[in-house]
Amino acid sequence: MELIRSNFKSHLHKVHQAIEEADFFAIDGEFSGISDGPSVTALTNGFDTPEERYQKLKKHSMDFLLFQFGLCTFKYDYTDSKYITKSFNFYVFPKPFNRSSPDVKFVCQSSSIDFLASQGFDFNKVFRNGIPYLNQEEERQLREQYDEKRLQSNGAGSLSYVSPNSSKCPVMIPEDQKKFIDQVLEKIEDLLQSEENKNLDLEPCTGFQRKLIYQTLSWKYPKGIHVETLETEKKERYIVVSKVDEEERKRREQQKHAKEQEELNDAVGFSRVIHAIANSDLNEFKEMTACVFPRLLDTKLMASTQPFKDIINNTSLAELEKRLKETPFNPPKVESAEGFPSYDTASEQLHEAGYDAYITGLCFISMADYLGSFLSPPKIHVSARSKLIEPFFNKLFLMRVMDIPYLNLEGPDLQPKRDHVLHVTFPKEWKTSDLYQLFSAFGNIQISWIDDTSAFVSLSQPEQVQIAVNTSKYAESYRIQTYAEYVGKKHKEKQIKRKWPEESWKEVERKRSNTQCISYALQNHCYRTNSPAAPSTAGKRSLRPSQTEAGMEASGSGEISDPELEQTDSCAESPSEGRKKAKKFKRMKKDLSPAGSISDSSAKLFEVPDTW
Repeated sequence: MELIRSNFKSHLHKVHQAIEEADFFAIDGEFSGISDGPSVTALTNGFDTPEERYQKLKKHSMDFLLFQFGLCTFKYDYTDSKYITKSFNFYVFPKPFNRSSPDVKFVCQSSSIDFLASQGFDFNKVFRNGIPYLNQEEERQLREQYDEKRLQSNGAGSLSYVSPNSSKCPVMIPEDQKKFIDQVLEKIEDLLQSEENKNLDLEPCTGFQRKLIYQTLSWKYPKGIHVETLETEKKERYIVVSKVDEEERKRREQQKHAKEQEELNDAVGFSRVIHAIANSDLNEFKEMTACVFPRLLDTKLMASTQPFKDIINNTSLAELEKRLKETPFNPPKVESAEGFPSYDTASEQLHEAGYDAYITGLCFISMADYLGSFLSPPKIHVSARSKLIEPFFNKLFLMRVMDIPYLNLEGPDLQPKRDHVLHVTFPKEWKTSDLYQLFSAFGNIQISWIDDTSAFVSLSQPEQVQIAVNTSKYAESYRIQTYAEYVGKKHKEKQIKRKWPEESWKEVERKRSNTQCISYALQNHCYRTNSPAAPSTAGKRSLRPSQTEAGMEASGSGEISDPELEQTDSCAESPSEGRKKAKKFKRMKKDLSPAGSISDSSAKLFEVPDTW
């Protein structure tokens, strides 16, 4: 079902109903870009910690827009042994509904726009008919502005057109505007004298002229007329003056306020389906995600771990959907609910958000049912609430991280030993081949670039780490340190940065107090800072690479959430309240669940045991 601004309100109850009755639902999104800085490949490296990966991606993605949101719900029909689906495609755009509402600035990435265009994406539908939205803070500010405006209007004695700055005395009109205002007053006098005409539409004019009209009419005609500003299809604003008695004026004011309230509710729009979350801290992100989606499942992570890892070679969404139609998997039996469009996977409507959400759900069903084959006796249908699915919940796949397979939303992330990893700094001119040449004596290595002058180098044998570090003690162009030393220095720098502002302000206050007692001789003092010398650059060596770099894995994962346990109502409150309830939920879950342990081997993290 396609949802745009014109039909969103009338179909919103269907969305709520579909979510409430679903066994699970899948989501997908299409965005205006991925990274507003370096490419994701260049931005990230194989030894990012989850916190570093989160901060990097967040820093370079917050200014993009969500153009399209796909939602597909799945409810199992036990009578016919099939799933009933309801799919929704939301076109989303933060259109300002008045001059006080946020006017969002956003970024587009040319490659992303080109890709969506090649898939037949309808940009006109986004910009002309997209569903608006406000986050919680924007909604709160607008409601406060609305209430303040109403109180000011009430206090001034007229709800219709009184400016907060107006007064009961004559308005000072600039000389160049007097003729314009006189013409307006003449038209209004003619309107009041006429028995046929009830309304007068003034010509579109500037905001300053409209303000003069409002202030002048407030003083000259305190009763007997109603004034409001309307907008043409071409966005031109004009004033309408109507002859009314006091009862009619109050009735129109009530209608106006009801309309403003409705517009404000419409502006909240898509936020009624999902609230925008933008936290600065990884732990806050985890807490809020657990609050909104207490049972979240990443199909890419599921396909990348046991027992699927050895039989699925490509986990990108399109290829995963194709693979799960083949042996040993069985494609699920699905049917669209009455009144909802059906999808044909043979036509591959990829990168339509609703379709991507649909095939994400199909992938989950196929993998979940496959787990049932390990039971004795085998089970054909595995519910989304089955204990077999538990190991996959609340973990998000981390791409291109060598030793941390997932981001754990329920607690601390894995902290692998990296005693075989070195941090290397070198001149900007160096290439990958130079690093291979530098470490040629240490066998197979893996290189993960950090920036133009530094990289992580992973050795195959940890006992060789200290030998490599010792070789750089007398080198002029490069430096090698252990991963532990690198992390320790980085942590120390953070501590200094946190401590600096407090101490710097104390120093400023001390100097300020001293300045009051010291003569102008201070003006003759000067202060200097030492600048580090530029490192020397070594010449190029012969090239003898020990191995080629690994290829990059294609992306494309969907996410599954169990709505039965979701607590979206609590997240409609302030972020602080949401975090409190998230913590409470986590404590309850910990009390009800047995303590689990995490395997040191990521390859065997979700290995299916011989017996269940």
